[in-house]
Amino acid sequence: MKLLIASDIHGSAYWCRALMAQVEAESPDTVVLLGDLLYHGPRNDLPRDYTPKEVLAMLNTLADRVVAVRGNCDSEVDQMVLNFPCMADYAIVMDAVPAEGADGHPAPKAEPRLLFCTHGHLLGPQNVPPIARGAALLYGHTHVKEIASRDGVLFVNPGSVSLPKDGSNSYAIYENGTFELRELVGE
Repeated sequence: MKLLIASDIHGSAYWCRALMAQVEAESPDTVVLLGDLLYHGPRNDLPRDYTPKEVLAMLNTLADRVVAVRGNCDSEVDQMVLNFPCMADYAIVMDAVPAEGADGHPAPKAEPRLLFCTHGHLLGPQNVPPIARGAALLYGHTHVKEIASRDGVLFVNPGSVSLPKDGSNSYAIYENGTFELRELVGE
């Protein structure tokens, strides 16, 4: 299973086009959107090419392969125009990760891995939901990329598509049980 994970588009058609180019190039099975899709929010400056109607049109082309959660800037109105569910505070994605055999090679039986997807304003590194060791918590909200392990849980933040606070627009890829952070390149 291959996932493309993105967060905090905030209505930027410019950066959403860059993300869509990566969706096409990466060809993921599922696109995980961790909230703050259309609205820039009262604390943020307008992102480049702020055109939420263009963003929703682009995202709706992916509707059949999106798993999305609600961010703190998302509202019921967003659900009225997006063709995929986006109002849940969290979503769970399960993957079968190859177990390691005694000789260091993959064992014949894969083990399930829980990927807990949330925006990060309600649940996240500061308020970890009750998930088992070995799970991954995917979150956005801070606009800062992270892959870190604490207390047996892997924390993954893909950063921000349009308003990064760490200097680079970004997303993440999950494939074969591994996460990788990647930078977006504009036009």
